Amino acid sequence: MIQNIVMALLFGIGYVLIIFEECLSFSKSGIALLMAVSLWVVRSIETSLEIVTLELQHATSEVSQIVFYMLGAMTIVEIIDAHQGFKLVTDCITSRKPKILLWMIGFATFFLSSVLDNLTTTIVMVSLLRRLVPPSEYRKLLGAVVVIAANAGGAWTPIGDVTTTMLWINGHISTFSTIKNLFLPSAISLVVPLALMSLTSEVIGMGLNTPPTPLLAYDHIAPRGKLVFGVGFGALFFVPLFKSLTGLPPYMGILLGLGVIWILTDVIHYDDLERQNLKLPHALSRIDSQGALFFFGILLAMSSLDAAGILKVIANYLDAHIANVELIASIIGVVSAIIDNVPLVAATMGMYDLSRFPQDSEFWQLISFCAGTGGSMLITGSAAGVAFMSMEKVNFFWYFRKVSGFAFAGFTAGIVTYLAVHNLPL
Repeated sequence: MIQNIVMALLFGIGYVLIIFEECLSFSKSGIALLMAVSLWVVRSIETSLEIVTLELQHATSEVSQIVFYMLGAMTIVEIIDAHQGFKLVTDCITSRKPKILLWMIGFATFFLSSVLDNLTTTIVMVSLLRRLVPPSEYRKLLGAVVVIAANAGGAWTPIGDVTTTMLWINGHISTFSTIKNLFLPSAISLVVPLALMSLTSEVIGMGLNTPPTPLLAYDHIAPRGKLVFGVGFGALFFVPLFKSLTGLPPYMGILLGLGVIWILTDVIHYDDLERQNLKLPHALSRIDSQGALFFFGILLAMSSLDAAGILKVIANYLDAHIANVELIASIIGVVSAIIDNVPLVAATMGMYDLSRFPQDSEFWQLISFCAGTGGSMLITGSAAGVAFMSMEKVNFFWYFRKVSGFAFAGFTAGIVTYLAVHNLPL
């Protein structure tokens, strides 16, 4: 009991330090790593070292898979950008009107995230924004739209988010029923924030001044740029298929794609000293390794809370004191903005079995929706948010002030939509 209290306090202190990173002039990556190690040290004091070692090996295995995936995806995106492959996409976005661009980015991310996972989609779209819009409050807002849209888009398909995939693999939800019942609530959870953001000073002010123009315009695509773009995006889209065909984790699929594009760029730029910047080693030097370490620390810290059973205690408390399943699912969605939704959903699956709530029941569908979209309410509440935070150097309080209210409005509207449609008399 004392161990759990100490771990909860350490996590709270670490979380606050990350929030106040800019005020304290500390790196959030360093804080996250210190927090993770400290939590596991406390976990090992009163628990068998053999048990803690096994728990840590399991946690490290899961977290490393996500980090390897993130590094692989970021490198592929970086090599596409080096070949100016995003010109093929930016040329399709002809509108420079701030409001229209806001909606275009939102829905492009929403549908892309339903096929790719929300982390990969965020990396791709934020990289695209860097080429499309110069640094400004408006670009930050577009990045926040990407986070909300990526989480919303990932909630209505079994392969769009880690948590929906977990529920799908374990038989709690099925493909057709999930798409049929969650598409509209997920879309509403994006439309509401987009409508509200369209009225903000960042968007209206941009419209009164100069429309956003590309920060770094592409003169021409690099040699074999279209080929690299096609292979790179093909590698990203192939990951879900690779997982279905082989049963191996997604990071193996991304590593396969990375290996293919590495060999490809070595071949097409062979013995050309002027094109060394187009090869993969140069792309590796440009990816955000500091952000990846922050990601690693945060997820490893979360896994210690899961191993200690703290998340299970929260689930038991909810079960004992709240009888309404819709309210439980909603609370889990809100909590997922603070605690990573993966261990939270894992704890929920352990708490409630299929004999109580069968496959595709209202409870599991709401869990899928709420855990996926609830993370948008805080920038540290989802993999998409953490990736955006590290790539664009956005701080916690900016997101909280400018975006959290919109994300909460969308989250609430999505739940209301689901309940209204689900309870309509046939």
